[in-house]
Amino acid sequence: MRFKYAILMFFIALAFASANENERRVMTPHALTFAQAADLAVAASVDLRHSLASQSLMEKTWAWGARAYFPQFGINISENDRLQQIGADSFMKNYGLSLDQLIWDGGKISMSRKLEKMELNLSSKKLDRMADTIAESAISAYRSVLSSRAVLKIKKDALSILQEQRKILNEEVMLGLALAVDLSSADISIADAKIDIFSLEIDLEEMEKQFLEILGIDYMPILAEKVDIYRAGAFSSGTAAFPSGTSAFFSANAAAALAKEQNPDLIEARYSVTKKQMELKYISNSWIPSLRLTGNFSLSGQQYPLTRYNWSVGISVDFTSPWLQNRFAGQTGWEPSSDGKNDRTALIQTSLTPLPDPASRFNKDQAKLALALEQEKYQTIYERIGRTAAVALEKCGFAEQKRILALEAVSLGAERCKVEEIKLKLGHITRLKLMEFLIEQTQREIAAVDAATALLEAERELERFLDLKPGEIFNFANSINTPTQTRRN
Repeated sequence: MRFKYAILMFFIALAFASANENERRVMTPHALTFAQAADLAVAASVDLRHSLASQSLMEKTWAWGARAYFPQFGINISENDRLQQIGADSFMKNYGLSLDQLIWDGGKISMSRKLEKMELNLSSKKLDRMADTIAESAISAYRSVLSSRAVLKIKKDALSILQEQRKILNEEVMLGLALAVDLSSADISIADAKIDIFSLEIDLEEMEKQFLEILGIDYMPILAEKVDIYRAGAFSSGTAAFPSGTSAFFSANAAAALAKEQNPDLIEARYSVTKKQMELKYISNSWIPSLRLTGNFSLSGQQYPLTRYNWSVGISVDFTSPWLQNRFAGQTGWEPSSDGKNDRTALIQTSLTPLPDPASRFNKDQAKLALALEQEKYQTIYERIGRTAAVALEKCGFAEQKRILALEAVSLGAERCKVEEIKLKLGHITRLKLMEFLIEQTQREIAAVDAATALLEAERELERFLDLKPGEIFNFANSINTPTQTRRN
């Protein structure tokens, strides 16, 4: 009995262990990169998801618009009953089928559909920009979490060092080698450091909550990226991407060339110019008459089977201008008569409307002005691309120089702290003074982290300008280096 009980408990424990392991595997995320965080944020956006669904519906609606090219059929069924006090009653039944087919309209429907398609393309581009904005918010939140974590680690390490120095200072005070006021000052510095850490922990917790909200997940994933103060920039002169002596002018030209091809603002401006050109062409051709073919066939009679029939075919021409609106229609047909012969029928009608809309004559001028405005906007953006690319590259260079200088300051500060420790041993300074130097060194390390974060932000700004994904800036830098080396050889 005990053996069976032991076996039962073993399997229960094994089941619980398996369940816990499965739960742990589900809750343990993979390391998350900048690009993956951007994808998660885009996938989690409710507004973007609804906008994409709306875009899909509009595209389906546009696809059904091709129905205008095909025949339009109509079915008419009627029954006219008449009961007369004098004479025979009549019970007329009519079944009719009509056909209307566009033959030619000067390409107005085609241009109209092209305009609608351009509107859909512009809407799609706006959705892409919306997705880029959402992705960038995730990347920015990612960087903020990384930077805050790095700063928090520096401050905690500095607090540990200060606490160790405070212990030594306390022993020195007990031995009469230091003043009690120095111990009080050290306690104040440590208290200030604890307050800073506590405030930063609160801010970091809020940043992580916002980050999780943007990603649409409930747990904090492992972050694969980090703020590395020793990471050289993509356009650093000391990296393989840009060897010493590479021309900054060539780099700016390469960035400008890529931006003129892929920059989202410039692409949207191109679409706008093309759309305005199509609108002008549409308005210019609006006077071209449209030609339609019509046909009718009907059955009639007082009882089934219906024995009388008639049919006709015709053509209609519509012409519309600001000064005159004209509709001309003509048709011919056959209808059986009571003597067994077929009667020919013919109908010609026209309608004229003078001055239907004189103000519409200015539509073409307005379309020309709108096109000229879009062309000027495009030219302005096109000319600004090169300057903006050069400025973005220059910002990356400045951010890299700032990182290098901050790194040198950290190195020099570390050397100074060693010198101050020697001075302390020689009795030239107090331990409180050394603690002040250690606090200054902490600020230098934090400044280095801020400089490394600024470099990441500058490179990401350039990536967005060139429509590159996170991390592709190094590929772009290497692509610039390849033709440079070929030209040197």
